[in-house]
Amino acid sequence: MRKPVRKAIFPVGGLGTRFLPATKAMPKEMLPVVDKPLIQYAVEEARAAGIEELIFVTGRGKSAIEDHFDYSYELMDTLKARGKKADLKIVESLLPTPGNITYTRQQEPRGLGHAVWCARHLIGGEPFAVLLADDLVQADVPCLKQMVDVYNKLGGNLVAVMDVPREHTDRYGILKTGGESRGVVEALGLVEKPKPDVAPSTLSIIGRYILQPEVMDHLGSQEPGAGGEIQLTDAMAKMTGRGRFHGLRFKGRRFDCGDKVGWVEANIAFAMAHPQIGKAAKQSVLDAAASLKN
Repeated sequence: MRKPVRKAIFPVGGLGTRFLPATKAMPKEMLPVVDKPLIQYAVEEARAAGIEELIFVTGRGKSAIEDHFDYSYELMDTLKARGKKADLKIVESLLPTPGNITYTRQQEPRGLGHAVWCARHLIGGEPFAVLLADDLVQADVPCLKQMVDVYNKLGGNLVAVMDVPREHTDRYGILKTGGESRGVVEALGLVEKPKPDVAPSTLSIIGRYILQPEVMDHLGSQEPGAGGEIQLTDAMAKMTGRGRFHGLRFKGRRFDCGDKVGWVEANIAFAMAHPQIGKAAKQSVLDAAASLKN
């Protein structure tokens, strides 16, 4: 019987150097997109997909993330005293069920694969999801929910994928593709950051994964890959051809919020879709565009 996906890993130990000086004292995962930090979007996406256990792989200086999902007595008492029920409801919605959130440390930055491996004892023998908070997806059906629906039919390993310009293949993990049906692509192999002239395709993995626990065995070899880091893609590549492995062309728009331009684009897109400020945000964009023409 296929085991359900109940656990999700959030690797949040990175330094966020591309956003300095903003990230000197604040985790990059706490950068806001309109009125929510990136990590909250990721957690809400996981919850919408039925994830029950949240596992954060943190590092030094990440206590703000723990505080964000913790009970703030002073704030909540103040909101109650002032009768701000709507704001109180927002803050209360951040609180996970007691015992359903865990934090573990990645003592040194040795790559995404190493961060995932640091959570191996918390995963046990179950399939699990991995969500990278700086990959933000705007979609009618949350990206991970789309993936869980496909996983429940196919099983195996599943990654979210999108086409990228060939000249950008050296920025991503790229699939060697097989057959495709209804947006589900067979993965015959994976290559981490291949040069454009040798990339097997332009189908790139984004920061959403559903993986079988065997990937931890491959990560345990601690073999360095591209950039001298332990790459998750390298471990996944060893699992292709040994069982079901697919890429899902998810429906939605992905924003690379690890990049300044991508983060600005996300703020504009999410602001225009916001139920309270959407109309004003659209007008502001139109006004800015008009001023550029003049």
